Amino acid sequence: MPPITVKQLFIHPIKGLTPQQSDRLSLTKGHGIKGDRAFALMFLNEGDSPPPEIVPWMGKKHFAVQNDWPGLAALDCHYDPQSRLLTVRDGGVELLKAETNSEVGRDRISAFFSGYLANLKPTEGARHPEKGPLHLVGDGGGETRYPDRQPVHISLLSQATLDELSEVVGEKIDVRRFRPNILLEGMEAWEEFKLVGKEFKLGSAKIDISARIGRCINIEVNPETGDRDLPLLSILRDKFGHAQTGILATVDTDGVVAVGDEMELK
Repeated sequence: MPPITVKQLFIHPIKGLTPQQSDRLSLTKGHGIKGDRAFALMFLNEGDSPPPEIVPWMGKKHFAVQNDWPGLAALDCHYDPQSRLLTVRDGGVELLKAETNSEVGRDRISAFFSGYLANLKPTEGARHPEKGPLHLVGDGGGETRYPDRQPVHISLLSQATLDELSEVVGEKIDVRRFRPNILLEGMEAWEEFKLVGKEFKLGSAKIDISARIGRCINIEVNPETGDRDLPLLSILRDKFGHAQTGILATVDTDGVVAVGDEMELK
């Protein structure tokens, strides 16, 4: 069996917005990946006061996410952890550049996304179909994290599984639809499901594979256009008998993982 290696690494600085590729990531026990989903765009209900910058973990119904608002994917959002600047572009045109570590900058970010969401249509069954206003929450230092699930985790996906899905669909599927942290190669399609319950060394960290990932309609959203253009949930159920791709893992010891690192069974 060939070694399982890391092909790509992704971090999602702001929940629901653009993934960013990375050459290496720091894994932290009890936290996962610092800086991943460190920020989120929180809905304010009528009469609510603006929340503090840092709020505890909440379920995704409290935040603007692509599952409910697919048009968010049409924006190209880039966060620079050194300058703490968020830049938002559409079609190469810069729409916003603002600091996440100042009150003025955070207010500009909140106002921009509130206005952008006002022109979008939510999906049927959206958890929070009301359009705002939105308020940026989270800490750019990486101490906060707003993943979909409260237990801390990272997500992994196999390139072979992605390739088999692409073959069934008849076109290359963009890995960003699945929003993983780590894309693996060196295993057969769906073989990652057999890793659940096992412990691995990943780079210099140790991880424990905990579960398969059940998918939502987010995987049907084109990460370039924001359109729902592929019925991937139906295809998964019809062709494979389930709606799962990828696996979740907890971080058992601190470490660093880089592109090209092997994932070794402990």
